[in-house]
Amino acid sequence: MDKKRKKRLLPLLLTALCLLFLTGCTSGGETQSEEVDGEEKEPLIGMSFDSFLIERWQTDRDFFVDSAREQGVSVNVQNANGDVETQISQIRYLIKKPVDVLVVISIDADALSDVMEEAKSAGIPVIAYDRMIRNGNASLYVSFDTEKVGRLMGEAISQQKLEHNQVLMLNGPVEDNNVLLLSKGFRDVMEEKGIHIADEVNCAGWKPEEAADYINSHKQMLDEVDGIMCGNDNIATAVSRSLAELRMAGKIRIVGQDADLEACQRIVQGTQVMTVYKPVENMAKTAAGYACRMAKGEQIDDVTETINDGTYDIPYVVLDPVAVNKENMDSTIISAGFHLEEDVYLYVPEHNKG
Repeated sequence: MDKKRKKRLLPLLLTALCLLFLTGCTSGGETQSEEVDGEEKEPLIGMSFDSFLIERWQTDRDFFVDSAREQGVSVNVQNANGDVETQISQIRYLIKKPVDVLVVISIDADALSDVMEEAKSAGIPVIAYDRMIRNGNASLYVSFDTEKVGRLMGEAISQQKLEHNQVLMLNGPVEDNNVLLLSKGFRDVMEEKGIHIADEVNCAGWKPEEAADYINSHKQMLDEVDGIMCGNDNIATAVSRSLAELRMAGKIRIVGQDADLEACQRIVQGTQVMTVYKPVENMAKTAAGYACRMAKGEQIDDVTETINDGTYDIPYVVLDPVAVNKENMDSTIISAGFHLEEDVYLYVPEHNKG
């Protein structure tokens, strides 16, 4: 081979060697990030949310993910945006991935039993988070005592001065098993106290605008109503705004749950009677602890309570809710750091001056 030809070939050979080297490095890096022979991959939790329409779910997500990461476990979060078929599709994606454990905040309590069976067949344990999956045979159910939440709402309204002895119930969708429990708890107290329920409405998908539409189309009924049980604080916010437009803010007693900031602000202002605080940090970290143990292959044998999902008795971690009103706002919400004092009392000038 002549010298001129060698000179022409040398740069080409060097370029080819560099490309081969770079390709090899990239391939090796990708393989290592997934799984390398002789090394275990990082445990992975798949978390399927109903949606983030409700303020508290974002808080649950953040506490859960942070807690799992501290325990060396990754979390793949999926948001179904309130659509059942999307949630089923996302769960199947997580099963195929595969994740080591599934945590599900269900949209429809009755729609997920088949896909839960698919997870079981794939050897993936399932944690039903805050909402029951009926007939799903979940490995664990972690939730607050929802029937007690309803009772706390009922007790708060029954302690008010009720001129007409009538209340409304503007609740969440019947597809959510918690709504049935919430309704039962509230109704039990109303029956015990002899308070009449004038009407009950279920807002599809927890959409607050449905509650607002009901208020605006039943103005005459409001004159005979003393209180409104709102399924959550998001609904309570819509109801409160509608009442304000009708110049009835504070005249009808409102109760809700989740301790959203706007609800806490209304309570200290006097336009909402109470909210039920469910310490979601405790719940998220508790669930994350069990999920991480499952993801690492540990047996869960320290849960002694069970609950029936319609077909199966499943292990149940039950947490206690707290009724929050104007009197204990500081000792519950603010002392826990759930909301800042200056935010809760933003519209109470006399408090801020003090």
